[in-house]
Amino acid sequence: MNQKISEIFGKAVYAIRQFPLVLLMALAASICLMFIAEDDFRSSEKVFNLTKLTLVFSLGISLMFGLKILSQRIGKQILLELGGILFLIGFYFLLPRLQKDFTEVYAFMLVPAFVLSHLFVSFAAFFRKKTEMDFWQYNKNLFINIFLTAVFTGVLTGGVELAIVAVDQLFDFNFNDRIYLKVFYLLAIFGSSFIFLLFNEKGLEYLEKEGSYPVVLKFFTQYILIPLLIIYVVILYFYSAKILINWELPRGWVSYLVLAYSVVGILAILLVHPLKENSAKSWVKMFSKIFYFTLIPLLILLFTAIFTRILEYGYTEPRYFVVLLSVWLATVVFYFIINKNASIKFIPKSLFAFGLFALVFPFLNTFSVAQRSQKNQLLQILTKNKLLDKSQKIDFTRRIVDSTATEIANKFEFLTDRNESGSLLKLIDPKKQKELAKKIDDADNSYSVYYSVKEQFSNIKKTDRSTSEYERLELISAQEIIAIGDYDYVFYFNRYNHRKKTIGQDTFEIFDRITDEEPQFKVMLNANEEADFSALIKDLKTKYKGKIGKINLPEMAMEADLEKYHLKITLGNLIIEKNKENSSTTLSFDDAYLLIKKK
Repeated sequence: MNQKISEIFGKAVYAIRQFPLVLLMALAASICLMFIAEDDFRSSEKVFNLTKLTLVFSLGISLMFGLKILSQRIGKQILLELGGILFLIGFYFLLPRLQKDFTEVYAFMLVPAFVLSHLFVSFAAFFRKKTEMDFWQYNKNLFINIFLTAVFTGVLTGGVELAIVAVDQLFDFNFNDRIYLKVFYLLAIFGSSFIFLLFNEKGLEYLEKEGSYPVVLKFFTQYILIPLLIIYVVILYFYSAKILINWELPRGWVSYLVLAYSVVGILAILLVHPLKENSAKSWVKMFSKIFYFTLIPLLILLFTAIFTRILEYGYTEPRYFVVLLSVWLATVVFYFIINKNASIKFIPKSLFAFGLFALVFPFLNTFSVAQRSQKNQLLQILTKNKLLDKSQKIDFTRRIVDSTATEIANKFEFLTDRNESGSLLKLIDPKKQKELAKKIDDADNSYSVYYSVKEQFSNIKKTDRSTSEYERLELISAQEIIAIGDYDYVFYFNRYNHRKKTIGQDTFEIFDRITDEEPQFKVMLNANEEADFSALIKDLKTKYKGKIGKINLPEMAMEADLEKYHLKITLGNLIIEKNKENSSTTLSFDDAYLLIKKK
């Protein structure tokens, strides 16, 4: 027993000495999330900055591990790790300084960045010539260690959480509920990273070590994964035949199905790589030989589906990545068909190169292409519907169908999120549309820009409501001027702009999650006490359930006490949208006021 404890302790010390920066990144990410949990996820600049740090430190875990593995191959550890730290610092400053600027665009940078960092780990030590089996053993061991880490971390986290519950219930400690979330963050990030490093022992030397093929992995691949893929490809082929017989264009989502089949199929090919020549079942050998050939007809289907959407609606970041993955997939297919000495190392390396191209290549990266495409699409729609006057400004009085107005509004929202306010303002006559020009220029709320643009069109021809994707209800307060009365203070806020306000030593902050399931609408005092206004949203939603259009109300307000203050919130409007396809509902508001008086 003592020998086992000493052995585990020795491995732990070795992991700390060999991978200090990996563990430091994991610990820092955990601590940031624990501080966010303490702040109860309220919308604030502090939480936003902590979130940015969490993202950067989380990215640093895989990056620093990959650089350490590379240094074990080529040396130059200090230089490589210093470069990694400088990269992470630069990445932090790529993220927006203000929360209001953190739009969906950054998701299309963050997700690929995390994928690329993990891809880098898969081939970090294989820039120099090494055998195919070394590469396969390395990634096989990584794969197994990740799976074992997930199992061990899950058991450890669940056990510790249950222990805390037991102590709390049996000894009446009355722990704050946040302790469970903090423990989860610590163990799920720092704990899992530490366990993973323990499994990797000495790093590259251990990961490259040749071992027997895992029986469980062999069974899973041969008897579950590959048979399912064969069934899946038969379905896709039947769908392709249906398209040819009916002579119709493929549905847009089929591109995701083809990509899913292709990626999972490539994973299966990689998993059975050492088996395909000897001990594998006959269907495994057959699948390994014909897989890339089966993809050729599906590639035609894939490109037809995605370019049908692009020609009609233009590029967006997701469509760009689908095209990029399609081109990468075609490259991999023809590489393995044409090259008799094809190496499996080409798969992660080529995907990494394509991903890097999508993020950093000038003019042709995903952000540049999407912006140019949507700007061109907007101008084409305006020109086609003759909505531009002689001065090239939008004439909002011309008659158009509501679907065209929706499409134009969507383009404005998209481009506002991507800092294209300047080009949009050139299409607006500021004298006639002052409020719209102001909202576009401020660019604080792209969602309100969508509705503002749509409402500017005064001559819309309604189409059959049953074909409309959304049912929209807007409750509008008749109170255009707010009477302060005996209140001492009043400040304006909206759904996307919750700046803190300080009165003496007291700080007020709005916290809301206006969701369909359980709307939360609160005023926080000094990040501690709170007044709950959620009932205001719930009651309005329930009272006008099933209604559509616009309804004018005398007032939408609620009062509450909060320590030495009496508060009143009054809404300028409340927008309730229901998606008819999936029955989901979204709620939002553009204008609201908080009135405060001392008791």
